[in-house]
Amino acid sequence: MKVLLRGNEAMAEAAIRAGCRCYFCYPITPQGELVEYMARHLPRHGGVFLQAESEVAAINMVYGAAAAGVRTMTSSSSPGISLKMEGISYLAGARLPAVIVNVMRAGPGLGNIAPAQGDYFQATKGGGHGDYRLIVLAPSTVQEAAELVMLAFDLSDRYRVPAMILADGMLGQMMEPVELPEPIPPERIPPKPWALTGAKDRAPNVVSSFDLDPYRFREILRALWAVYREIERNEVRWEEYATEDAELVLVAYGTMGRICRTVVRRARKEGLRVGLFRPISLWPFPYAPLRRLAERVPVLLTVELSAGQMWEDVRLAVEGRAKTPFYGELGGVVPTPEEILSEVKKHVRG
Repeated sequence: MKVLLRGNEAMAEAAIRAGCRCYFCYPITPQGELVEYMARHLPRHGGVFLQAESEVAAINMVYGAAAAGVRTMTSSSSPGISLKMEGISYLAGARLPAVIVNVMRAGPGLGNIAPAQGDYFQATKGGGHGDYRLIVLAPSTVQEAAELVMLAFDLSDRYRVPAMILADGMLGQMMEPVELPEPIPPERIPPKPWALTGAKDRAPNVVSSFDLDPYRFREILRALWAVYREIERNEVRWEEYATEDAELVLVAYGTMGRICRTVVRRARKEGLRVGLFRPISLWPFPYAPLRRLAERVPVLLTVELSAGQMWEDVRLAVEGRAKTPFYGELGGVVPTPEEILSEVKKHVRG
């Protein structure tokens, strides 16, 4: 059965169904409905909702709950995520699973509350300090947002790596019918023998990202990066649409991926052979599939709500095999399908 939900509400409900039992937050627009939904519904499932005194406090509460082995989540929007970055680095260093939802808004600074995609670098390249990665998933519909939140909890537990959902203000506020995933039974949540659950009848566990011996710490980081390489092998996700005979392929994620699908349909009606390549995992980024596409498609046009952050990864993937023009908007301005189609025509008929 489908229910009508905002993107923020769907992500909250999906988290509860995924077994999230601790949620810590500090309110910020445009993800306020996620906070409100968790406040109303999580306690009914035996979970803990706590509005912290700051974003810094919230992310450190996530650290504590994750260390105790509880499925835990926080959410915020761009400037709030910036404030959480030190704690996210600590989560990564301590190998603690947790889910972070970023409903992006325009920046830098306070910016405004309109949708944007200017946090790509922060999410995929490591916005905090040190050598670490986050699993980053980017939904383009409310249905997919719910599904990817469920997946984020599973992947984060499997690899002991924090996972981020990179949404934006448009997706968070959008209402669509959603078929919600079935709740995960508690017995299906994997055991966490490393967690701090009390050392009765066992040796104490230690959860830390700290080691004063550089050689020991080097080995810790090498083991961590071995896990990242495993994620790169196993967890790359993307979607291709109408790329089989395409002369130009749009490369876009999230909300822009959704809009670009409409552009493809309209271009096809005009006889233009246009397709779409939509990264779903922003890290690990689908370098190899995009590189293969570039071997047979002459133009890959990246479209973003930013100055061209994902565009850097597109060019790294393509390695000169195809032309890689860019079209982007800033400040929370969302281009229409007509505006993007006009840009497409410059490269198809130029």
